[in-house]
Amino acid sequence: MTSVIFMGTPNFAVPILKGLVEHNYEIKGVVTQPDKKVGRKQIVAQTPVKQAAEELKLPVFQPDRLPRSPELAELIDLHADLIVTAAYGQFLPTKFLKSVKIAAVNVHGSLLPKYRGGAPIQYALLKGEAETGVTIMEMVKEMDAGAIYAQKVLKIKAADTTGTLFDKLSLLGRDLLLETLPRIIADPTDKTPQNQDQVTFSPNISKDQEQIKVTMTALAANNLIRALNPSPGAYLVIDGKRLKVWRAKVNSQKTNLPAGSLVAKDGRFALSFAQGTVLDLVEVQPAGKKQMPVKNFLNGQGSKFTVGEKIVDD
Repeated sequence: MTSVIFMGTPNFAVPILKGLVEHNYEIKGVVTQPDKKVGRKQIVAQTPVKQAAEELKLPVFQPDRLPRSPELAELIDLHADLIVTAAYGQFLPTKFLKSVKIAAVNVHGSLLPKYRGGAPIQYALLKGEAETGVTIMEMVKEMDAGAIYAQKVLKIKAADTTGTLFDKLSLLGRDLLLETLPRIIADPTDKTPQNQDQVTFSPNISKDQEQIKVTMTALAANNLIRALNPSPGAYLVIDGKRLKVWRAKVNSQKTNLPAGSLVAKDGRFALSFAQGTVLDLVEVQPAGKKQMPVKNFLNGQGSKFTVGEKIVDD
């Protein structure tokens, strides 16, 4: 039986861990990020991977920082055949990567060499890509720079958000990993180097990126909304207050109103953006309120605005 050290943290990694168990890989240890306090009540929460590992009765390791932790020596002493990582969230020391008998591989949520880094799925939406995918790659010291064992493409649909793509790519990554591992085990040198001329990066989303600005076109604004759904959410500043926008739709209508103006409120709440483009808000969340359909917003806070009025703060 081939042995594996599995490393992952969010929901994206859970189907991949379960897939390895169901296909009779011996999981010698599961490494995940430490428990954290979350929410207003600061309740300590386990990572989704830790919850799954405990349900499967697998040993769990949670070093704060793996490179200098006592857990590192324990993991090396496991002498596993493979390391499999999926959105773990920490760099892995080279001596650890080299400690396994066959290979250290990663399930990455992009078509490398596009979008190396921590937010590849979000950037595929931000950049308006027509497709994304998963890559099974060799783990090396430099982030996401290893050679490629296999890739599979996924078409992005108009209604897709980061949340829906995470779910789809997680399952696609699981299936591609299980399909590819036997080939890696048979010949770990059968891999293709990344084309360095095509490398792009996807750094973690910053606070500044969360604001929808009227200098964007309606299409760019909608791409941002989709990329930041379900977390952290993109927002407009209207009348000095934040209005999160969870869903919107680009309208084919054109307008001569200045960007940031209210174009229509007759059953829809439409705003003008750069180049005369128009975006219909579909689901919003005023500060301190729950998410709501835009018709509820129109019956409340939205009712005070006048068509033609510039309401979005720059």
